[in-house]
Amino acid sequence: MKLTVAQALVAFLARQYSERDGRRHRLIAATWGIFGHGNVAGIGQALLETGPRSMPFLQGRNEQAMVHAAVGYARQSGRLSAHAVTTSIGPGATNLVTGAALATINRIPVLLLPGDTFATRPADPVLQQLEVPYAGDVSVNDALRPVSRHFDRITRPEALIPAALQAMRVLTDPVQTGAVTLALPQDVQAEAYDWPEEFFAERVWGVRRPRPDRAELAAAALAVRSADRPLIVAGGGIRHSGAGAALARFAEATGIPVATTQAGKGALPYDHPAEVGGIGHTGTATADGLAREADLVIAAGTRLTDFTTASATLFRNPAVRFIGLNLDPYDAHKLAALPLVADAREGLDELRAALAGHRVDPAYEAGYGERKTDWEVRVDRAFATPEEDLPPTQAQVLGLLDALVDDTDILINAAGSLPGDLHKLWRARSGDQYHVEYGYSCMGYEIPAAIGVALAAPGRPVWALVGDGTYLMNPTEIVTAVQEGVPLRMVILDNHGYASIGGLSGTVGGEGFGTAYRFRGPDGTYTGEPLPVDLAANAASLGMAVIRARTVRDLREALAEARSASRPTCVYTQTRTPDTVSGPPPAQAWWDVPVAETATRKAAAEAREEYDRQAAQRRRHL
Repeated sequence: MKLTVAQALVAFLARQYSERDGRRHRLIAATWGIFGHGNVAGIGQALLETGPRSMPFLQGRNEQAMVHAAVGYARQSGRLSAHAVTTSIGPGATNLVTGAALATINRIPVLLLPGDTFATRPADPVLQQLEVPYAGDVSVNDALRPVSRHFDRITRPEALIPAALQAMRVLTDPVQTGAVTLALPQDVQAEAYDWPEEFFAERVWGVRRPRPDRAELAAAALAVRSADRPLIVAGGGIRHSGAGAALARFAEATGIPVATTQAGKGALPYDHPAEVGGIGHTGTATADGLAREADLVIAAGTRLTDFTTASATLFRNPAVRFIGLNLDPYDAHKLAALPLVADAREGLDELRAALAGHRVDPAYEAGYGERKTDWEVRVDRAFATPEEDLPPTQAQVLGLLDALVDDTDILINAAGSLPGDLHKLWRARSGDQYHVEYGYSCMGYEIPAAIGVALAAPGRPVWALVGDGTYLMNPTEIVTAVQEGVPLRMVILDNHGYASIGGLSGTVGGEGFGTAYRFRGPDGTYTGEPLPVDLAANAASLGMAVIRARTVRDLREALAEARSASRPTCVYTQTRTPDTVSGPPPAQAWWDVPVAETATRKAAAEAREEYDRQAAQRRRHL
């Protein structure tokens, strides 16, 4: 079959499927694209020729945002269906790097198809070509190598066959998945080749569910039976495996409490008796208290990042041991854990069977149940709105949403102070309601990701929660939501700056320097009046319906109106600084942000004293 390389690639992608638990999914469900000289006559022409029935096309406005949208789609699809993203060579390609890093760090599949410089080198340099004197085969696309799980450059037509097959293998590998990059020189894209018919046959890529090793399972069961105060830390692997029901069965059979990472929150609904909330620096007092006392931690589907471990200060029991239930042996061995290398669902079910008849002491269950109840009182206090005519605090915004949504709503966030408040306060009602990207915590993720999620979950209310800092970084895909008729609900919380880093700066001796959106004051610093930026007007100019909410009462009505809207709708509110009563509880555990070891300013000197005190509690688990 005579086709160009680009035509062959698109035809191949249209015939790839994933399968898990007997259910088949279209592997590459659509392609996002922005065209330039590096892909317009190649992948662009191929998409036109193939047609939208075989390969749907989505028009983006920013290359990084297209990757974010693809990540949102793939995460909502359980990593069983993904999107491709095509760009030109040059800035379009390098704009992919941030999105690729986010996908790879979070282990979400996305296929990147950047154009590349001429393989045949008819003229050097061509427009936007990076010249590296010591290496003639380097292009700007090489910047994607360290942030891709698999990278290949297709310099000959026949090389596409093994490269495409390897790309599909990585995309469907539950351990290796992430950003997969096939760099496509623009001349090769347009080159014709006589392809074997077998290349275009339908292929089904099975997504494995490895079962645990018998010896590892026996060691893990013995460790659980020997523990007095065990704790489960549930991470994103629970969601990726679809292991929520298995986790509930395990917790109900054993009575072991379940704390959740940012990626794992929602693994159990908030009102499950064993669910004790978020863990780590942004966690609850309940979960963090249990972690400090635990003599066994079952780390299930988590990478155990510094936020989860409170920078290696959280698990303080001298006798604490760890079980690493993870598909990836690298993660399963962290903190010198007993490894249990397996799919989360299979591992939990088999460990539960190995523990038949075992249950924690009733006093332990009763104790964490009381702590859970106490924390809910603190959440209610933060959500309360006693004065309806004042501007809302950020926690009150979340409280009003909490009172409005049901288990079909999906909340998306990634950066700023919202992830901390959400992890501590949000009451997740379903396994996929809580969508906080905190592996890379990338500002600008929320709006495009919400589009991807809405495409994967049509008919469900999808909310993008953004601060003003995040909004200003990447609002362009609002245009895409309007164009595609995606009824995105966006809530802009305007606090006139980088409030999260402003708060952090204040605790580490930075005194909030460079974090406020204000005019310069008399001393040259940004301490003047707030900038007269109208983000609501900006959103309206991009095609959204906009509702301004000045008070708590306004906001309650605005959120209800937005939830029932059939077009992209923005709710804009300026939040007020919380007081000690209505604000969210402070951090319940430490986070290591190094402080200047020597400084003349009092704030930095005092911050260093506190830093040294906290850092002294770090430990290596060996």
